[in-house]
Amino acid sequence: MKGNTVVDEASGTDLDLFLTGSLFFDIIFTGLPTAPQPGTEVWAEGMGSVPGGIANLAVAAARLGLATGLSAGFGDDAYGAWSWSLLEQQEGIDLSRSRIFPEWHSAVTVSLARDGDRSMVTHGHPMPISAKELIGTPPTSKAMIAELALPGDEAPWWVSSSPAQGKVFAAVGWDPTEKWDPAMLGDLGLCHGFLPNHVEAMAYSRTDTPEAALEALSTRTPLVVITQGVDGAIAIDSTTGERARVPSLPVPAIDPTGAGDVFSAGIVLGTLAGWPLEQRLLFSTLCSALAVKHFGGSLASPGWGDIADWWESKKLRARENAECRDIARRYGFLDEVLSEHKPNAVRRAEATFGLLTEAEAHYRPHRNHPLPPAR
Repeated sequence: MKGNTVVDEASGTDLDLFLTGSLFFDIIFTGLPTAPQPGTEVWAEGMGSVPGGIANLAVAAARLGLATGLSAGFGDDAYGAWSWSLLEQQEGIDLSRSRIFPEWHSAVTVSLARDGDRSMVTHGHPMPISAKELIGTPPTSKAMIAELALPGDEAPWWVSSSPAQGKVFAAVGWDPTEKWDPAMLGDLGLCHGFLPNHVEAMAYSRTDTPEAALEALSTRTPLVVITQGVDGAIAIDSTTGERARVPSLPVPAIDPTGAGDVFSAGIVLGTLAGWPLEQRLLFSTLCSALAVKHFGGSLASPGWGDIADWWESKKLRARENAECRDIARRYGFLDEVLSEHKPNAVRRAEATFGLLTEAEAHYRPHRNHPLPPAR
């Protein structure tokens, strides 16, 4: 992958993937015996604190070896300084198009993970400037993942610069009105791929099954991948004529935070590498499964070391039962893939908020950080 990256002339950095979006400081509680009720206190078995929001996707991509650039606003507080340090220094993410805004605090989310799902409480304020102002001149990249604009909103920044972004992979957020206006998909024809879950896919396409939604949406963009939770994923790639369906990998899920982002990062990696569609789905499903086994959102994202560990253990267990043998057969392509990435085997990190001094060691002038020059 590194040998084929595109040079970003503005920052001197090779980017495979460019991202922009809202950053949060996530505090995640896991292992709750019951749901919190008014007037009660519930003790959680585990807790993690990590950069969240768009950071989930950025870390997931960087862990897989994609040269990743992120444009996001950071708060002028301990959370913001620590997040900047972690993303830039530990994860190697290019933050040249990000800013720390004076007297603007980080958005904070408390996530309660229970029974394979989560509930969240968030507090934050809009970023002082628009995403377009923050980005300036977009970098050249092989790919980007962007949310489609709501009907009536200003055209997304990437619409006018999409040729410089290589392959655009579109995503949509949950529609709180539940109207699922098909006009939301107006810019889909400018994109290479669409990555909805089955609920979103059926709602926007006005269909009754994920399969019908896949057929309808595949007329609008070359690659459509629909995730179905425990039912796995289905996809059509019109550029190659491939169709694929893969099952999920059953694992004990501790925290689903960021699982969709990990899946999307796998799809981007496999697409840029030219993998067959089924392998892309299998790999992305594996990455998601490895992520939900740990708490911590972004920092639960697996690296190549975690993937190699899983594969070696799975090959050993294939001698024990038919289920493991079937999984080992389907994932046999990992032998070749891991031979290319294992020398740089990154593993997941502990999801714990560090001391402020740790952040200051990497980014001491965070409170007086000057705004970068216009690009």
